[in-house]
Amino acid sequence: MTLKIETRSGAYGLGDATLNGRELAVAAYLEQHVVPNLIGRDAGRIEDTWQFLYRGAYWRRGPVTMTAIAAVDVALWDILGKLAGLPLYRLLGGRSREGVLAYGHASGRDIEEASADTGRYIEAGYRAVRVQCGIPGLKKPYGVPSSGSAPGTKPGADAATRTGAGSGYEPAESALPAETFWSAAPYLEIVPRLFERLRADHGSEIELLHDAHHRLTPVEAARLARDLEPYRLFWLEDATPAEDQQAFELIRQHSVTPLAVGEVFNSMWDCKHLIEARLIDYIRTAIVHAGGITHVRRLADFAALHQVRTGFHGATDLSPVCMGAALHFDTWVPNFGIQEYMPHTEQTLEVFPRDYRFHDGQLHCGERPGHGVDIDERAAARFPYSPKQLPIARLPDGSMWDW
Repeated sequence: MTLKIETRSGAYGLGDATLNGRELAVAAYLEQHVVPNLIGRDAGRIEDTWQFLYRGAYWRRGPVTMTAIAAVDVALWDILGKLAGLPLYRLLGGRSREGVLAYGHASGRDIEEASADTGRYIEAGYRAVRVQCGIPGLKKPYGVPSSGSAPGTKPGADAATRTGAGSGYEPAESALPAETFWSAAPYLEIVPRLFERLRADHGSEIELLHDAHHRLTPVEAARLARDLEPYRLFWLEDATPAEDQQAFELIRQHSVTPLAVGEVFNSMWDCKHLIEARLIDYIRTAIVHAGGITHVRRLADFAALHQVRTGFHGATDLSPVCMGAALHFDTWVPNFGIQEYMPHTEQTLEVFPRDYRFHDGQLHCGERPGHGVDIDERAAARFPYSPKQLPIARLPDGSMWDW
């Protein structure tokens, strides 16, 4: 979902409005509620427009509202950069770093395949890799395509190298959600073995990450975090459902493994206790889902007061527009931690010309005015909307679980 805002002067800006699996809800919110209020407003009054869309609405927050606001906000910052003739990071205050540390996604049907795939990422220049592997007895585990580790691919190239890589699953053939299955017992047994093998095969210099994807109870998450301590993870992501902020207190009591959470958050209120109590080390909130640059800048400043760093969501269910904005933000923000990076497909990159690049384990934003990502509307017209939903997860007895 892309929002294009045009001004009378001819300048225009782009914002990402993608809410994976709920795109049309955001489209309706924009078309019916937001856009009519933008006509005739001063595009340079970014702060006032944000406050108007957030504080002026009785029904605040929520993923649909905040994604729509984010699309407007990022588009207005893009316009401001173009009118000023400056890249976005300079409008925010200039560089804090020359490049942005990025991590890729390695996986395999078993530990051996996952380790081999991790090696391919290291050979491609990555300094940090998130690793998932198959779980014995579980079909369609999170983060592991059924095709396995795709030997011979080139991680970091400007194209997706495996089916469904953006979200760690293969898209359903219909618009209905695919069903996956979950059991904590075999997962908790194999993940420590996976990282023991990764350290043995690849040494201590590579940064390793892992995503539990909200699947664990607080006690299970505490056990996993403790068991992973010898392997010095960069972070354990989404160890338990994110809306239960106090659950992270139990994990902290039992482990010093760094914790990351927040890609499903849409305001600083979702993580206020987590940050104030120093229960997490990285905040994963994406610009596209958390009200845009204007709001995420405040969230990052709040996090910095408590020594929490950023680690923005960056899967391919966000468009290059979001990635471009995120990289300019990453380049500026003082308390940067790491940026998730999954290359988009060739078709997506054809639709969205961009000037950011990946080199030697880092992403680099460009110097074009604004966030540096454009849209080829003629190319986009070749790809009609095809509705999909994210999967669901069930326990072995058939009951629903957190996906």
